[in-house]
Amino acid sequence: MIELEGVPELIDPVMVAAFEGWNDAGDAASTAVAHLEREWKGEVFAALDAEDYYDFQVNRPTVYLDGGVRKITWPTTRLSVVRVGGDKPRDLVLVRGIEPSMRWRSFCNELLGFAHELGVEMVVILGALLGDTPHTRPVPVSGVTSDPDLARTMDLEETRYEGPTGIVGILQEACTHAGVPAVSLWAAVPHYVSQPPNPKATLALLNRLEDLIDLRIPLGELAEDARAWQVGVDQLASEDSEVAEYVQTLEEARDTAELPEASGEAIAREFERYLRRRDGGPGHATESGDSSYLRDTSSGRTRPPKPPKAEEAGTGAGDGASTDPQDARDLPGAGEAPGAPETRDAGGDPDAPDTPDTPGPSED
Repeated sequence: MIELEGVPELIDPVMVAAFEGWNDAGDAASTAVAHLEREWKGEVFAALDAEDYYDFQVNRPTVYLDGGVRKITWPTTRLSVVRVGGDKPRDLVLVRGIEPSMRWRSFCNELLGFAHELGVEMVVILGALLGDTPHTRPVPVSGVTSDPDLARTMDLEETRYEGPTGIVGILQEACTHAGVPAVSLWAAVPHYVSQPPNPKATLALLNRLEDLIDLRIPLGELAEDARAWQVGVDQLASEDSEVAEYVQTLEEARDTAELPEASGEAIAREFERYLRRRDGGPGHATESGDSSYLRDTSSGRTRPPKPPKAEEAGTGAGDGASTDPQDARDLPGAGEAPGAPETRDAGGDPDAPDTPDTPGPSED
């Protein structure tokens, strides 16, 4: 039984999660959740026990000095709650951590335990994968779900992927089996410039999240960071003729595929976002946020019972999957001569849509 002392009943809560590692090309997804925490002054109210889920030789703890005292930060997954003010206030439960090294089923069950206790209505998991997409075009963002009814009512793709997956895919399926509506939003990051950060992909994920949950998200300096990032990549590409030629090829392919998307519906969607930002729109965020209702984190909590040993020894769908945070960063950078790669699944999550380069509704 999970006890959350001091956390009141939440208003229409949505859980938004992202994990560093294989599912996080360019650190786009984890940076998006970090942005929400920062803009809405989120305070951590719970953290999963690092001993249960992480291999410290893969994700090492870090030592730092605090007033001359040496302290250790352990790799883990933390949860925070933010209240968004406005005419229709609501709460977001933010989950940010590292893809676990072990016990993926227990990991998901613990997160679902929090979701149940907090009355979470829907789980949105953010991810980013490497794809054959040009950096000069809007970042494709696809929304997928395993729930046919949810796919129909929210205009999402019903996932048909088969193959190796990461914690994003495992958590989504765990939500589905538990009867919790779950959606994954995937941003496609150019494989030839995969090094983090990628503020343009982060911005695209937040725009898509904004549309999905009908909530205005303060962007701060993220839009300017995205423009500066694109200018920097433009300069790098211009210094290598092969890269410049390859980018032009991707642009032509993207523009051709994008023609059907230049529809009245797509234009209306972008115009609605513009009006929402201009007028404040539903769920207008207060600049200061409201985290005063959170409990004192020092009071602790009662952890759920540990899973049976048989389950710990079992081979879950995630066992053996790559959890190295560097996986999203090992493909050639902008300075290397590119080929004409097929759809890539390294550095992103292969549980993303079958056609990751199909343009999504989000633009920078």
